[in-house]
Amino acid sequence: MPYFTCNRCSDSFEFYLWISVYTFVIWMAMWLGNEAITVWLDKKLPWTKKPVLRLLAGITCTFVYTVFMLLLLRDLFVRISNIPLGNTSGMIYFGLAFSFFFTFFFTSRWFLLNWRQSEIDAEKLKKESISAQYESLKNQVNPHFLFNSFNVLSHLVYEDQEKAVKFIKQLSTVYRYVLDTREKELVSLDDELAFLESYIFLQQIRFESKLDIQIALSGVVSFVAPLALQMLIENAIKHNVVSADDPLHIRIYSEEGFICVENNLQKKRSNSEPSAGVGLENICKRYEFLTERKAVITKTKGLFIVKLPMIKE
Repeated sequence: MPYFTCNRCSDSFEFYLWISVYTFVIWMAMWLGNEAITVWLDKKLPWTKKPVLRLLAGITCTFVYTVFMLLLLRDLFVRISNIPLGNTSGMIYFGLAFSFFFTFFFTSRWFLLNWRQSEIDAEKLKKESISAQYESLKNQVNPHFLFNSFNVLSHLVYEDQEKAVKFIKQLSTVYRYVLDTREKELVSLDDELAFLESYIFLQQIRFESKLDIQIALSGVVSFVAPLALQMLIENAIKHNVVSADDPLHIRIYSEEGFICVENNLQKKRSNSEPSAGVGLENICKRYEFLTERKAVITKTKGLFIVKLPMIKE
């Protein structure tokens, strides 16, 4: 380009080399410098969180860097080559236009690629959330739960009719909640705890003192995925020994922005209720769909803890 745009370049090969090197250094500085600024700004001011501030910061940084670098390189060129340069305002205007054009081009390309990927991820997570919700409903109405509930009820009818009536009401409450929330992505923690009260009543009628469930969530305000806490309790009962000699202790509490479900580990040697092993996985995938924070699963020698991130909005 300098050979065709510079009148003196065709007359002097030395001058042509100096101008070519100078031009090359300028555009490399514009390219690499503005790229580095863009990467740095994307980390400090993500487009998704503060788009207006990110736009203004990008324009300002590009303008200041381009003008400063062009003037600095011009001064260095004159000192090193001893070749005087005329008015550089045209070079500055062209440099700014170059910088803004390529910054706009690559930012637009980045937006399009990320938009496409976000659409794919959203659709994937949506399908996984629907699958998890279906799994929750399926777990709730599985034959084992119904069989155990009706088996307990058949004994209560003869032993304690008043308790049998309450058992039927709580069982009805459980399934009404399942039907009411099957298409919801989030429910308030208070609604979930009210449902858990009915569910825990059914389980404690069945296991009596063999099952101890303590809930310490007073004053906690959050939203949760419907049936997630129930599934964790169900998993603890399904996979651990629940007996008079080895009672199962389940504790639900809050800690550092998480709702924690903790139980003592006393694994069954053989499980009469087969598990596909997807319950915890579905809960984790549902929370990936609902929030940026992930569910945390911790297993020690004596405890199994699942932490679900609180969702405030």
